[in-house]
Amino acid sequence: MTTLSYTLTDSATMLRRNLKHAVRYPVLTLMVAGIPVVLLLLFVFVFGGTLGAGLGGVSGGRAEYADFLTPGILVLAIASAAQGTAISVAMDMNEGIIARFRTMSIARASVLTGHVVGAVVQTLIGLAFVVVVALLIGFRPDANVVEWLAATGLLVLVSFALSWLSVAMGLAAKSVEGASNLPMPLILLPFFGSGFVPTETMPAGLRWFAEYQPFTPIIDTLRGLLTGTAIGSSAALAVGWCVALALVGYLWARSSYDRRPAR
Repeated sequence: MTTLSYTLTDSATMLRRNLKHAVRYPVLTLMVAGIPVVLLLLFVFVFGGTLGAGLGGVSGGRAEYADFLTPGILVLAIASAAQGTAISVAMDMNEGIIARFRTMSIARASVLTGHVVGAVVQTLIGLAFVVVVALLIGFRPDANVVEWLAATGLLVLVSFALSWLSVAMGLAAKSVEGASNLPMPLILLPFFGSGFVPTETMPAGLRWFAEYQPFTPIIDTLRGLLTGTAIGSSAALAVGWCVALALVGYLWARSSYDRRPAR
């Protein structure tokens, strides 16, 4: 077998290990959707009437706001999953399993790759649950098959990028508690972007930050694909941000994995 074949085989083994953990502890997958679903229900049913009326829709109210809000909630769900991934990696580092893996004849990259791909799979399952709930409460996308595929591809790309970043955070954290705190800025960013209200309604300074932070073009692109709003240059920016975040996460994770001794 070639080096690439060994790496792929070992990565598949590590992926299987992480998926078994997900099956054994399904609450971790449910947590990916738990908080986003609660926020979806809260904002649509409590604030949706007022916020939706301000969107300028035909009928105003909750229906328009559900369409506006759901893309932001999907991105928030991906960001929320980063916390669980960071915790999982930190637990492996502190419980000694990584030290055991390092003594075995397996590809070093496979340990991190297994965590990343496993996190993406768990996140996609959680996103499917969020979409089902959104459809039940009034979300009505008008995307065709191609647009749905493009939206799914973007969600996978975002999940892949944030998974690498969260793996790096888990490796960099000195404790499991620290790993649970490091991804918090990722969870907060959708609130300070176009996820919950249009950026045009924000004060000047906050509006500038919202328009130039990574999640706003991602949310705007997803919203455009699913509901037909204008996308403009957001698609290129969204892909660019995803590639940049994935590269930073990968380099950071590899550096931390090679440098930090496992306990």
